Order: sequence, then C-alpha cells, then structure tokens
Amino acid sequence: MGAGVTADSQGPAGGGALLVVGDVVTDVVARHRGPLAAGTDTAAAIRTVPGGAGANVACWAAHTGCADVRLLGRVGVDAAAWHERQLIAAGVRPRLVVDPEAATGTVVCLVDTGASAERTFLTDSGASLRLEPADWSDALLDGVARLHLSGYLLFSEASRALAAVAREAARARGVPVSLDPASAGFLGRLGVDRFLAFTERVEVLLPSRDEAALLTGLPDPADAAVKLSRHVPLVVVKAGADGAWVARSGALLARVPAAPATPRDTTGAGDAFSGAFLASLAAGASPEEAATAGCRAGARAVERVGGRPPTPG
Repeated sequence: MGAGVTADSQGPAGGGALLVVGDVVTDVVARHRGPLAAGTDTAAAIRTVPGGAGANVACWAAHTGCADVRLLGRVGVDAAAWHERQLIAAGVRPRLVVDPEAATGTVVCLVDTGASAERTFLTDSGASLRLEPADWSDALLDGVARLHLSGYLLFSEASRALAAVAREAARARGVPVSLDPASAGFLGRLGVDRFLAFTERVEVLLPSRDEAALLTGLPDPADAAVKLSRHVPLVVVKAGADGAWVARSGALLARVPAAPATPRDTTGAGDAFSGAFLASLAAGASPEEAATAGCRAGARAVERVGGRPPTPG
C-alpha cells in the first residue's frame, strides 16, 4: 500500500456522507475543429485539467449540494499534491493513496469543437487502477449514507477486487451502493456477463445509452433501462441531449428531458449527471427529481472545458 495524502476522515456529526471510490487522473484536453489531419499538424487549444470519472462525480456531488463528499483514489507522486488541492477546492474530502511506482493516470481528450463537441479519449490509467484491497478500511464508511463506485475500477484485477471489498463492506452496514459502468469500450473487453455479475449486489446503476445497449442488446434506452432494472433495483440511462430514462424493478418510471445547452466539451457530462443525481437522492429527492437535477448538471458540464464544475469563489 502506498503512502496516503489524506484529508481529515471524520465528517460532520450525524453523517450522511457520500463516499466515492474511483479514478483520479490528469486530463489533457485538446479542442480542435473538424477531422484530425493524419501525418501532420492539426491546430488545437490545449489545457491540462484535473479529471477522472470518480473524482468528477465527487466534485459535481459537492457542487450540487452534498455537504459531505469523500473520495478514495490512487495517484502517483508526480501529481498527488496538485490533485489533493484541486479536490479540496471543489469541496471534496480526499483520501488519496500515493503509488510508489506508477505515475498518475493521464487521459488525452480529443474534442471536436463542431456542434456536437464530441470527444475521443486516449487513456493511460496509471496509478488510478492500481487501487487494491489493502487501500480499503471499513472505517472509510463511518458516517457514510451512500457508496458510489466508478466502473473504471472493474477494468483491472486489483481495483476490481478493491471494489468488491468496498461493496461488501457497504452492504454489511446497510449502505446502498451505486455504480457507473464508465466506458463502453472497456466494458466490452471486460465482458457483459462479468459486469452484470458484479452488479448483483448494487442498488443503483447509471449507464450511458451506449453502455445500456451493450449490457442488454437493446438499442432503445427505455427498453434497456427496464431490462436492467430487473437486475438492479434502480436504473437511470443517461442519453445526453436526449435526456434520461428512469426505471425501477422492471417498470419505466419516467423519461426526463435534457436541459438546454450549447456544448463546448462533452467530457465529464455523464459524471456531472451522476454526481448531481446522487446528491439529490441523498437530499431526499425522488429518482425522477434526481434525474432532472442530473440533466441540469450535465447541461452545465458540456458548456465548460474539462469534466469538473467551477470551484467556489
């Protein structure tokens, strides 16, 4: 186990915290217009920003009203202090394990600045998927009302084992667990059956439309949400500009429309939805109300460069 960069682990009296376990990475966002010019230069505006699906969810949950958000992640020595500062500034209380060997994960985000602001990721997971069971302590659940797992954890053997330990510890305490599949590309390589086996002890699933289609074989997001909700009690399929579909226990509860937005960068939009959705659930909202909050956060996210909300002040 690496050394830790740790914020005070004791939350406010009364608890009710959201604990996110997942990836913390450095995003290099390159915004270009039109096709990439193979074999030569393509002009782009390039920024380096903090990212990672798990870290983004935590930051958006804090930004949208969750008073106590905690994050367990793993980073390299190279960027540990920077990531800790960025998370604290966003209102998140991090517990970052510092990997003695691997560098912090890095994702190159290629963003087409056309109307769709669509993005392509080049991912070096680095330390982020080297989380392991030894990095876990059941004390991390003290005062926690919800546990959220980034699906990226399932894409390496060590972090998948850590995710299973965290999930079982949460269930032993009666803490509901949510999961975001994270990546259709990685999910396909992991295998649908292996992923669904992991979700047998999960209460909330937050897939994108592509991930839901991959998991069910059903292209229609409403049908996919209903099918998945026979396996996981509450499912919300996120579909960007098409809004979201909410299903519970085999029945479609609602289709929630997207909030209007002018996209600049769609990186982290799904993470923003998940963070706001979980913050709203924690505050007592219904799943449909929480999905509406998620759509609002997703709309705000696509109008910003990078996957994080603005920091306070």
